[in-house]
Amino acid sequence: MTNPVVFLIDTVVSLYILAIILRFLFQWTRADFYNPISQFLVKITHPPLKLLRRFIPAIGKIDTSSLVLAIGLQMVADFTILALQGEIVGAAVLILYAFKQIVELVLNIFVFAVFARAILSWFDPGNYNPASSLLQSLTEPLLGLCRKVIPDLGGIDLSPLVALVFLQLAKMMVLPPLSQLALLLG
Repeated sequence: MTNPVVFLIDTVVSLYILAIILRFLFQWTRADFYNPISQFLVKITHPPLKLLRRFIPAIGKIDTSSLVLAIGLQMVADFTILALQGEIVGAAVLILYAFKQIVELVLNIFVFAVFARAILSWFDPGNYNPASSLLQSLTEPLLGLCRKVIPDLGGIDLSPLVALVFLQLAKMMVLPPLSQLALLLG
């Protein structure tokens, strides 16, 4: 009976953390606040963030309360799932593992956003769509940086390919050391 409960906890918490992280990233990249998708994310994440912002101030453009909420929820979910499976780990391991999962989620969001933006540009490059507007806001800082590095190749934009390679390298270089450190602490 624990498998369905674990699945349900993991799914619900993961979706809510995804909403929190997307809100954080859209806010960080200054995406359109009045976009319907942005408004949806704001409405579902506002109650706990309103409370946390009383105690946790933002640091520049970084909404630290969103990050604290995401890591805290991930820690609670991990602790609950492990407890249901009969395992108990220390707080340091939970914090590190939750941090690793949030970093992995952010990298995956960027991978999917860059890929989706590249695919959308092939099919309907001129139309406005709320999702494509957010994808552009989210990915443009990374793709713009890649465009500065690669030369112009006569109208062919290879910046999504370079960004995807960079993101994959980041996943390979950042995530394994975090996992190893969690294992050492556990």
